[in-house]
Amino acid sequence: MSLSDRKSPVFLQSDEQTRLLASDGLTYRKNKNSQVDTNPFLDPTVEEHYRAVYENCQYECRHEFDPHMEWTPEEESRLVRKLDLRVAALACFMFVALQIDRGNLGQATSDGFLDDLNLTTDDYNTGNTLFLVAFLMAELPSQLVSKRLGPDRWIPFQMVAWSLVAISQVALKGKVGFYTTRFLLGLLEGGFIPVMVLWLSYFYTSDELPMRLSWFWTTLSLTGICTSLLAGGILRLRGYAGLAGWAWLFLIEGTFTLGIGIAAFFLMVPSAVETKAPWRPEGWFTEREVKIVVNRILRNDPSKGDMHNREAISLKALWKGISDYDLWPIYLIGLIAYVPVNTLGRYLSINLRGLGFTILQTNLLAIPYQVLHIILLLVFTWLSVKFDLRASISLFQPFYTVPLMAMLCWWLGTMHKWGIYIITTLVLGNPYIHAVCVSWCSANSNSVRSRTVSASLYNISVQMGGVIASNVYRGSDLPLYKTGNKVLLGFAFSMVPLLLGTRQYYIWRNQYRESIWNKMSEDEQEDYAEANKDLGNKRLDFRFAY
Repeated sequence: MSLSDRKSPVFLQSDEQTRLLASDGLTYRKNKNSQVDTNPFLDPTVEEHYRAVYENCQYECRHEFDPHMEWTPEEESRLVRKLDLRVAALACFMFVALQIDRGNLGQATSDGFLDDLNLTTDDYNTGNTLFLVAFLMAELPSQLVSKRLGPDRWIPFQMVAWSLVAISQVALKGKVGFYTTRFLLGLLEGGFIPVMVLWLSYFYTSDELPMRLSWFWTTLSLTGICTSLLAGGILRLRGYAGLAGWAWLFLIEGTFTLGIGIAAFFLMVPSAVETKAPWRPEGWFTEREVKIVVNRILRNDPSKGDMHNREAISLKALWKGISDYDLWPIYLIGLIAYVPVNTLGRYLSINLRGLGFTILQTNLLAIPYQVLHIILLLVFTWLSVKFDLRASISLFQPFYTVPLMAMLCWWLGTMHKWGIYIITTLVLGNPYIHAVCVSWCSANSNSVRSRTVSASLYNISVQMGGVIASNVYRGSDLPLYKTGNKVLLGFAFSMVPLLLGTRQYYIWRNQYRESIWNKMSEDEQEDYAEANKDLGNKRLDFRFAY
C-alpha cells in the first residue's frame, strides 16, 4: 500500500474531496472540512516511526500517545469549548497587556505629548522606528529562549519587565528618555506574539488555529476601543500631582499590565499534561480529556511531537529555518501588507487633532475603525478556513484598500474634515489578514523546529514593514502628506501581484513534487519516507497550503 493511500478515519462528517497532506514525511489523507482528522497511526509502520520519534526527543506528552483511542464528536466539541476558555481566552487576556503598552503612545500624542517633550514629527518617527527595530531584533532570540525555558516561564517574565519600563515613562522629560524607553519596550516586547502562537499550537489543530488567532487579534481592537474610552477620562487628570495627562495614562495602564504579567506566572501551563499546580490541584482536564487533547493534535500533525517543549533549537536547525526559501513569499507578504494601516494608525491622533477635533473627540473617534477591524478580521479569517483558500481570500485586502487610498491621494485637499475621517477610518478597518498569514506560515513549516523559527521570521518581516510605515510621513510633506499617501497606495496595490504570485508559486511547487512522486514505485515511496525523516517541508511527499 502506498503511503499516500493511507486513510483510517476515526469518524468523518463529510464526503467532500480529500486533499493530500504530509507531516514530517509520512503522508496521509484528510477529509476536507471534517471535524475530526484521519488517524495515520493506525498504519503500524507510521505508529512505529513516530513512537520512536517521540521517545527519542522525550516529547512531554509521549506517555499519552494512543493510536487506537477513540472519542465521539460530542466529546471533542465539549473539549474544544474548554480549550477556548482555558487557552484561547488566556492568550487574549495576556495580549491585552501587550497592546496597551505598545499602543497608548498614540493616545498620549492627543494630550500634547510631543509639545511637552519638545519633539518634532520626525523625532516621533525616530522613536517609533527605534521601538520597531528593537522589537524585530528581539523576535528570534526571544523565540529561542522561550523554546528552551518554555512559553509558560518566558512570557510572564516579558510582561512584567516591559510593564516596569512602561510605568517609567511617567518621568519622561525629553528626546533621550523618549528614545530610550521606546527601544527598551521594543526589546522586551519582541517575540511575545510568535511565542504565544507556538503555545497555542500545543492545544489546537491546524484547522482550529486560524480562528483562535483571529480572536487573538480581535483582542487588539477591543483593547483599542476600551483604552480609547479610558484615555478620554485619564487624560483629564492633567495637572493633578503635577503630572501631565499622558503621564497618568502611562502610570495607570502600566500598573494594570504589570498585574496581568504577575498573574500570568500562575495562569499559564507548560502543556496539556502539565496543568496541575499547588494553586490548581485538579488541573485543567480529566485524564480522558488529556489523552484526547494530545492524540487529536498528533493525528492532525504528527510533527508537533518531534521536540520536547523545553528543548532548545540548535544552530543547524536555526540556519535551516532561516534559509527555508519556500516560506519567504509569506514573509514578503508580512513585510508589505500592513504598511498603509500602520502609517495611518500611528498618525491618527495627530491628524485628527490637526483637523480641529478635541482631545476627547480624537480618542472617541478612534473606536469605529476598531469595530470594523474586528468584523472584517473574523469574517475573512473564517472564509479562509471555510474554503481552505489563503492567497485568494487575502486578495480582498488590496481590492478593498486601493480605492480608498486613491481617494486620500487625489481628493484629500477637497474633503471636509469629516470626509477625511471617514475615509481614514475605512482604510484602518480593512480586512486584516495577519491571522491567515500566521497560520499559513505554521502549516507550511511542517516541523516544530521550522515552525518555531518561521513564526519569528514572519513577525520580523511584519516589524520591518512597521519600520517602513513609521517613516512614510515626513515633516516636509505636511499638512496633507501627498507624497506619503502615494507611497502607501503603491504598497497597497503591490499586494495584488504578490498574493497571486505566492499562490502560483505553491501550486508550481506542489505540481513539481507530485510529478516526481508519481514516478516512484510504491516501494520507492516507502523507502523514501523512511530514509528522509527530518526534511520537514522539503520532503517530496509534503504539499504546501495556498
